[in-house]
Amino acid sequence: MIALKDIEEARERIAHVVKRTPVLNSNTLSKKIGNDLFLKCEHLQKTGSFKIRGASNLVIKESEHHVKHVLAASSGNHGQAVAYIANVLGIRSTIVVPKDIARCKEAAIEAYNGIIDHCGTTSGERIDRAQSICKERGATFIPPYDHPYIMAGQGTAGLEILDQLDNIDEVYVPIGGGGLISGVATALKESNPRIRVIGVEPALADDTYQSFQEGKRINIGSTTTIADGLRASIPGELTFPIVQRYVDDIVLVEENEIKEAFTSVFTLMKQVIEPSGAVSIAGVLKRKAEGKRVVALVSGGNVDTTVVPSLFTDCLLSRG
Repeated sequence: MIALKDIEEARERIAHVVKRTPVLNSNTLSKKIGNDLFLKCEHLQKTGSFKIRGASNLVIKESEHHVKHVLAASSGNHGQAVAYIANVLGIRSTIVVPKDIARCKEAAIEAYNGIIDHCGTTSGERIDRAQSICKERGATFIPPYDHPYIMAGQGTAGLEILDQLDNIDEVYVPIGGGGLISGVATALKESNPRIRVIGVEPALADDTYQSFQEGKRINIGSTTTIADGLRASIPGELTFPIVQRYVDDIVLVEENEIKEAFTSVFTLMKQVIEPSGAVSIAGVLKRKAEGKRVVALVSGGNVDTTVVPSLFTDCLLSRG
């Protein structure tokens, strides 16, 4: 478990690295769902996603022990973040990525001098490979989500939400391995237990939803959801107990609902987000909770330009 003080310490540790990302509002989307809807824009974060928060918190801490080589397993965003902060600190980095990684994410890792190692298509395969390389080369493993410093770093986004907005009723957070929602939920619930934390998962990658319902971690194997950053097979060993403790509900969204959210944000707000980041908005649009001040945490914006045309859909804002 982590506590609010761990997240507050992380905020101090990474303040010189991360951006304080803006909160944006769309009157049209707010009127459609009957809420005041705000987007916490982590797609405008350094390296294009929230992942720089947790990665910086852990890598900076490890740098105090003079590590020379860090290694990460990632579908792209965590790898970019680890490569970035390692490059800033003058530390070598190797990133194990899936064979089908988005080219834009791979290129960004390489731009930060990260060494690429391709392995499989699931998070489990990548993590096993990364840990094997660590043993062979004496590198330090930087987990994508299942580590107290990673969770605490991600939780700093929750502290920012509290600083930027008053009288929040609900916060919707995408779920992959659970690092983001466990950190954000801890920050929110230990600051104001009244705030409801709603997790959102693609229906095609519902490992946390199934685990939440059954009360134990369930492995669903590989998935092909367009939300490539959320293709975890099983919730984290450390993140899942926090999800059980602090998350109020989990919503599943279909692939077409993710596309509708992407299209709405692009059309109405002129923001380019990745499918994984659109999942939280899709969850808000699906639930339509009346009379609430709602935040959707947009986790990232690293979308491959070749994929963008396939993400548009003829969603009608007047519908429903």
